[in-house]
Amino acid sequence: MHVLATALGLSLLGSCGGLLVASSLVLFPARVRTRLVPWLVSYAVGALLGVALLALLPEALTLLAPGPVFGTLLAGILVFFTLEKLVLLRHCHTDECQVHGATGTLVFIGDAFHNFIDGAIICAAVMTSVPLGINTAIAVAAHEIPQEVGDVAILLAAGYSRGRALMLNVVSGVSGLVGAGVAFVAVDIVPGIRPFVLALSSASLLYIAMSDLIPGLHRGEVDANAFRQVVLIAAGIGTIVVFERVLG
Repeated sequence: MHVLATALGLSLLGSCGGLLVASSLVLFPARVRTRLVPWLVSYAVGALLGVALLALLPEALTLLAPGPVFGTLLAGILVFFTLEKLVLLRHCHTDECQVHGATGTLVFIGDAFHNFIDGAIICAAVMTSVPLGINTAIAVAAHEIPQEVGDVAILLAAGYSRGRALMLNVVSGVSGLVGAGVAFVAVDIVPGIRPFVLALSSASLLYIAMSDLIPGLHRGEVDANAFRQVVLIAAGIGTIVVFERVLG
């Protein structure tokens, strides 16, 4: 029960913690938000890559042979590609977004599904070790902040009031707790699936970083300063390395 409580707490931190910061950013003037959010995107790239490649995958490889681990990783990337094609996974990190024409219902469903996956990822990490769970929650929260800013902007553009837009994002964030609960039960019943879940978790984080965030950085859509991008990506990776050593 202690592990479950920790998993639920960190899942809540990863989903709703990012929303709380995003909510404060939405209150900032547009010129300030336009400057801060792109920096957070670069930092999130480093945090996501750091957790996936330096923590989750190595842990999966200690439990399972490389072939099944990387096969699961590849399958996971294909699955997340398919889900994004179906608009179940939709990523927006600026006020100007290609899916701003989406309905509020579609935004809500997509965000809830995304948070469900995040909760399952964090829970699987916690069931391996609490330090790994904390690192994973940090990476998820770092990514959630700019995404939630985009989500709120989409809902505001769709005619929702600021209060209702924030409330919908809070409700969708609760789905992270459901994801954590499902992952806990699944791993508890079938412990052998844990390395596969860790590999799928890595696939999710890598897919977000490399197919969604990094191309935007290259095109200069979120930040045109290459040096700052590299520094902030390194800072995100460094945060994971430091927490891994301090907590481990």
